[in-house]
Amino acid sequence: MKICIVGLGVIGGSYALALKEAGYKEVYGIDNDTETLKTAKEMGIIIEGFTSGGEILNECDVVILSLYPNSIINFIRDNEKYLKHGAVLTDATGIKESIVDKIEKCLRDDVEFVFGHPMAGREKKGILFASGEVFKGANYIITPTERTSEQAMSMIEKLAYSIGFRRVTRISPVEHDALIAFTSQLPHVLAVALINSDDEKYDTGKFIGDSYRELTRISNINGPLWTELFLHNKKNLLHCIDNFENQLDMLKKSIKENDAESLKDMFEKSSSRREMLEL
Repeated sequence: MKICIVGLGVIGGSYALALKEAGYKEVYGIDNDTETLKTAKEMGIIIEGFTSGGEILNECDVVILSLYPNSIINFIRDNEKYLKHGAVLTDATGIKESIVDKIEKCLRDDVEFVFGHPMAGREKKGILFASGEVFKGANYIITPTERTSEQAMSMIEKLAYSIGFRRVTRISPVEHDALIAFTSQLPHVLAVALINSDDEKYDTGKFIGDSYRELTRISNINGPLWTELFLHNKKNLLHCIDNFENQLDMLKKSIKENDAESLKDMFEKSSSRREMLEL
């Protein structure tokens, strides 16, 4: 099976590393940066690299698109004519509803797109920060549409398990975006707001512990990517922010009024919910 990864940044590079470790031999890469392609080849994670789809896509059985949402749509529009008959495509982007229809309208009838989301990532950008370990034990989400065949989904599920994902779940694109707004996008909003709320009166780095370090880890953010993700999923994300603000107001009110019992109740509820996540 020939696999092509489009976009050899930190996630695409991690896919290439993980595929190599899992024993996949025929992995190729497409990227507009020739230095990235050179690095990937020197690392031994691709057989060959290309700057355009017309040079390799007609040979590839599986195409993994590790691109920003808008770039995925543009790539499909520009390259669908080169795709091999019967090819299965999948993506790694964190939003679905706003891109599914646009992508499927561009596809030929003889190729399939399995919309996927690896729930794993890294804060740094670029292939030098890629890691084949990042997917091990992580969750993977598939968002089927009416066009998605069981055969194609099974192929992508098998691939996901083979590179270390612990669980593969299927939900609709609409459900995916509502859930991801809460479990992924809202935490990034909070991390950015937290670190930017520092009045910088002191040298904060000398006074932090694990809690601040862990909560702000993802504030070291890929701005162009997360701008697209937030705006593509704006309605769901704003709803999650509203719910969070309500909880924050409750905490603020209890502190202001010295309401120890309310604080204890909220702490007990949060502790119980956090423990349930580990089950």
